[in-house]
Amino acid sequence: MIRRLLHYSSPTARRLLITELVFIVAAAILQGLAFLLLVPLLRALFLGDVDAAGSWLIVVAIGGVGYVLAAWFASQFGMKTSTALLDSLLTRLGERLVELPVAWFGADRSGLIAGIATQGAMFVSNMPYAILRQILTGFITPGTVLIGMYFFDWRLALTMTVMVPVLIIGYRWLRGTFGRGDAIHAEAVDDASNRVIEFARAQPTLRTAGDDSIADRLVEDALQNQHRAYRGMLVTGGAGIATFAGIVQFSLTLLLVVGAYLAVGGTVDIATLIALLVLGVRFNEPIVAAGDLGGGVAVARTTLDQLDRLAAVIALPEPAVPAVPADWEIDFVDVTFGYGDAPVLRNISFTAPAGGMTAIVGPSGSGKTTITKLIARFYDPEAGTVSIGGVPLPRLGTDIVESAVAPVFQDVYLFDDTILNNVWIGNPDLSREEAIAAATRAKVDEIAERLPGGWDAKVGEGGSNLSGGERQRVSIARALLKDAPIVLLDEATAALDIGNEIAIGEAVDAIRSDRTMIVVAHRLQTIMTADRIIMLDGEGGIRETGTHAQLLAAGGAYARYWTERVDATGWQLASHD
Repeated sequence: MIRRLLHYSSPTARRLLITELVFIVAAAILQGLAFLLLVPLLRALFLGDVDAAGSWLIVVAIGGVGYVLAAWFASQFGMKTSTALLDSLLTRLGERLVELPVAWFGADRSGLIAGIATQGAMFVSNMPYAILRQILTGFITPGTVLIGMYFFDWRLALTMTVMVPVLIIGYRWLRGTFGRGDAIHAEAVDDASNRVIEFARAQPTLRTAGDDSIADRLVEDALQNQHRAYRGMLVTGGAGIATFAGIVQFSLTLLLVVGAYLAVGGTVDIATLIALLVLGVRFNEPIVAAGDLGGGVAVARTTLDQLDRLAAVIALPEPAVPAVPADWEIDFVDVTFGYGDAPVLRNISFTAPAGGMTAIVGPSGSGKTTITKLIARFYDPEAGTVSIGGVPLPRLGTDIVESAVAPVFQDVYLFDDTILNNVWIGNPDLSREEAIAAATRAKVDEIAERLPGGWDAKVGEGGSNLSGGERQRVSIARALLKDAPIVLLDEATAALDIGNEIAIGEAVDAIRSDRTMIVVAHRLQTIMTADRIIMLDGEGGIRETGTHAQLLAAGGAYARYWTERVDATGWQLASHD
């Protein structure tokens, strides 16, 4: 445990932790020595030797003062260590989250991350002084006492030594029992947290579903599972503590039996026996306390295990020296990719010309959004190559790809901040005026004008104060401000009102200039004006490619798709007089 804590500590936290542990160990040894000095002191008192008792009392007092000083320094360094360790854990967590491939966040990890960042990190940072100190004391102090007892009576010391392996096995069993129970409980807590967060985010949809919706049942099931896991941990943990306490008490009973036998046989005087039995009690008490806190170590280990699993996540390969793309042309060559099961894309190849707009169309589930995620390097393909400017993305590296690509996806997330700051995040180095200019080009000024506070109006958590189309406008403004040479746009306008659809169309026109654009297209105007159209076949392949005019002239699948869309936009509801 100490080694793992040092691993996750910053240099400052590591120095503080080592210093704290030194004082904890010193205090435990001094406490054990103070207990040992009670033997000659009590023996002198029983024998009525006042002078010897006075001398031994002074020695005991000196040892007690040393113990108090060591314990005081341990507490002072303990507080500083907790703060430094908490900062280290949160910093390591943040750095690792930034390093993880975006694909790792495909599953909802909010409950896991929230658990580590709040209760988990806090518990681990306080553990060295609140728990580890008492556990170390619970074993070092009795160990000191045990060694010292050999100088007074080797037979009683040997009796206590025989029980040491039993106590160690019992403690390890107790810790393992707690660890397994807490791991199950932590998993249940993560699942319940995910469900509660999901429940809160989906309130607008759920309120239209009425009472007893599936979301209600999912949350209830997750909470019940958490309660069952917690009860199971309490039952198994309580049984483990009781069993360990029984083992410790048995060792004391064995010491009493052996001591009584020696006293009856006359091989040890009563004064020494009573002093050693007092020492035996002091030998057992810290061990019982350490056993009670063994579960705390298991709980802390669960958080460290979670951090270990994060550290073990395999990141996308990065080049030692990133290559430089010749231009911003995008090439797919025999690319195959799936999300762990059947491939979504199968051996697809196409080229998106630099500075042009490529529209991707096709049925739902055909892999349109997957193509944009591969370009953004959220994933690497299972087979084939995705290149920018003639260089495969693994040779460019994630940093180069991220700086070159501005994605605007359908599921836009806005921070609970102002409209302007949500745009500004696209390039914080630019001025307020430049951020407003980019936002105006994306028609975000219309949103700012209608909200109290204008550009400084809060958008709410996740952008809840804005409509879906308005959130997408803000996201497009971010892309404009980033001024990346490649823009990926999941232009999901099918469910938007006419005002937002027109505004997004104009924003697309504004962002198009001198950029390589990949658009998952839905608007007829966007499709028709694209420099190249790629139509997917719904089975992981490409059915047709070409310009709008070429594909219409071919009279194939695209022509039928176009005709259906045009006819659909002309539908009208019949009126009855």
